[in-house]
Amino acid sequence: MSILTITDLNYELPDKVLYKDSSLRLNKGEHLGLTGKNGAGKSTLLKMIQGEILPDEGQIVWQNNLRISYLEQQLTYNEGDTIFDYLKKAFSHLYEMNDKIQELYITYAENYDDALLEEIGQYQEALENNDFYNIETEIERVATGLGISALGLDREVEALSGGQRSKVSLAKLLLEKADVFLLDEPTNYLDVEHITWLSDYLNQLEDSYIVISHDRDFLNRVTNCICDIEFQTLTKYSGNFEAAMKQKEAQQEHLHREYEKQQKEIDKLENYIRKYKAGSRSTMAKSREKQLNRMERLTPLVSPKPGHFHFPYTASHGNLVVETKRLEIGYGKKALLPPINLLVQNGEKIAINGFNGIGKSTLLKTLIHEIPAINGEIELSKEAKISYFSQDLHWSNPHQSAFDWIKELYPKLNNKEVRRYLSRSGIVDDNVTKALDQLSGGEQTKVKLCGLTLKKSNFLILDEPTNHLDQGTKDGLKRALKDYEGTLIVVSHEPEFYDGLVEKVFDVENNQMKHV
Repeated sequence: MSILTITDLNYELPDKVLYKDSSLRLNKGEHLGLTGKNGAGKSTLLKMIQGEILPDEGQIVWQNNLRISYLEQQLTYNEGDTIFDYLKKAFSHLYEMNDKIQELYITYAENYDDALLEEIGQYQEALENNDFYNIETEIERVATGLGISALGLDREVEALSGGQRSKVSLAKLLLEKADVFLLDEPTNYLDVEHITWLSDYLNQLEDSYIVISHDRDFLNRVTNCICDIEFQTLTKYSGNFEAAMKQKEAQQEHLHREYEKQQKEIDKLENYIRKYKAGSRSTMAKSREKQLNRMERLTPLVSPKPGHFHFPYTASHGNLVVETKRLEIGYGKKALLPPINLLVQNGEKIAINGFNGIGKSTLLKTLIHEIPAINGEIELSKEAKISYFSQDLHWSNPHQSAFDWIKELYPKLNNKEVRRYLSRSGIVDDNVTKALDQLSGGEQTKVKLCGLTLKKSNFLILDEPTNHLDQGTKDGLKRALKDYEGTLIVVSHEPEFYDGLVEKVFDVENNQMKHV
């Protein structure tokens, strides 16, 4: 039974067509993964489904009376609201019922109208059917599963980082008990333990959901069908991500064979026309020309370009790169973690592990002196030439283009060189001149990484560099980091990314370095 029907969808941006005459059905109970290259239109489609964006043509029709829940990009809260206060908003309709019951009891005490007792009973039954009296237990269960409890449920929302707010928004979505969930990159700020919890939570749902994720392992675990966006078309496959990609590969092989077959037929017709157009067989040649003109030509399959990177190295001769002694990190006077003792030597490649929100990003920012340490010592090599990648996609001028951003950072580059470096990083065509905030998350990440490829360094510090990236670009980034001659510290929630890349993993929670 279809609960969402998309028919003849057309949508065009100023620089490209995202969907052309595309259709899709979501059936009850389906767990659908939405996949496609960066910039293919995954997030745009989700926004269109939510009603935030209107299509140019076509219809998007939901079954009547469905409860649809999606991630809030901007959290709606009152000044002083804690995380717990915010998560309770998922049950606001039930709290309103409970308040109504109290009002009715007050009214009943004044006039003893038995009809009020009947109304109270109806509300009471609704609360019990919705497990109202276990709400706090359920909030704590979800908050613990996503690693939010470690932040403190009494912590004010105002004090949360962007990543922490994303996790809190995800928790509220899961608590809302909707018929359909719309999830855009829900694993971006989760570590392995919490991704596993989320996978188990989603798998036990009988409700439908649509999820966007670049994490292939996560998609394999939580989907039973896939909608892939490519060549302006929505194509639905059965099975999880791995099964869907096998179907897609077989389909593309078939299309490629058909294209090659047609090209041979076209060449044959064109040769005949050229040979006999002016001769005794000109009538036959004209007939072949009409046949050629009527032919509906197939389009060759050309996928968007993945990013390829090279991080230039400048020599460093000392053995010590950075060492911390009883380092306390955090904001204000409250330390996020016990004192940290970390030693990084020249040429080492290290991953930093620990659940999200514990302070990994704060540690990196403290090491590069972006934020001050609360206590302890940091010894940083005087020869260290640092290139730092922040996971936040914040731009000082979001209306600036990728071209202008690179040109401003490196004014000695000529226009041709700027375009060449952006192209190598996977930024091509109109994306070169489009405003940064109009690019997809993956394209913005590629632009930031491109900036690092133009700066010589001997110490790379990367905070969640694979967020938003397609698999081809992740593979290219991993190869570049393997080839990098300098020292590397990387934070990533994807073990498959740093597996085979790093020699050591530092467990920030337990202050322990492990060889891998």
